[in-house]
Amino acid sequence: MKGWTTLFYKEVLRFWKVGFQTVAAPVMTAILYLLIFGHVLESHVEVYDGVGYTAFLLPGLIMMSVLQNAFANSSSSLIQSKIMGNLVFILLSPLSHRAWFLAYVGSSMVRGMVVGAGVLLATFWTAQLSFAEPLWILTFALLGSALLGALGVIAGLWAEKFDQMAAFQNFVIVPMTFLSGVFYSIHSLPAFWQQLSRFNPFFYMIDGFRHGFFGRGDVSPWLSLGVVGGAFALVAGLALHLLKTGYKIRH
Repeated sequence: MKGWTTLFYKEVLRFWKVGFQTVAAPVMTAILYLLIFGHVLESHVEVYDGVGYTAFLLPGLIMMSVLQNAFANSSSSLIQSKIMGNLVFILLSPLSHRAWFLAYVGSSMVRGMVVGAGVLLATFWTAQLSFAEPLWILTFALLGSALLGALGVIAGLWAEKFDQMAAFQNFVIVPMTFLSGVFYSIHSLPAFWQQLSRFNPFFYMIDGFRHGFFGRGDVSPWLSLGVVGGAFALVAGLALHLLKTGYKIRH
């Protein structure tokens, strides 16, 4: 157990040493989204009865920050280590592929949860949140950050250059996050786009997380849990397989 915990500690220190960039900056970005969208739409949009738009928006912004930063942590660590050449020191250690997975995904979950907590603390005063079912909040935050951390491992192993990693994040992660219902309910969309949104696993992470605050959402939280849990099993299985075979890291 000491092996993976050492790598986990190293990965946590890696993002914490530059916390102004890895924690404070995402929190500031979420605050700007809240100020802009909340100011413009607060008096014009009411998604749930008795819930203002700013209150509706807050859980989406928190979860978006959790997911994006969990992905960024594992993916950036692997691609930087590959390009700078210091990944060889980890390869020389007697760590199993499971230890790698636990360390990279675990540290990604820590970063995602820290950023999410930072967004919540910085913005909770702007709207009244009820925390109707806190267990769902914690469940989807942990499972969502684990899923994106595992996806970051896959992306970090696949990418060979920084521009490939940027393309993966800009053309896959960001669109799927923004089109997941962070800023709106899918019931406000035309029928075709509603059905298309249901194929986006990010939608279920956002909706399940939001359900924990208001006790209601666009779909059942149990359905969301099943989809997100199944997606995590698939992504984690692929990440473990790639680590075991040394995909693009052992030549």
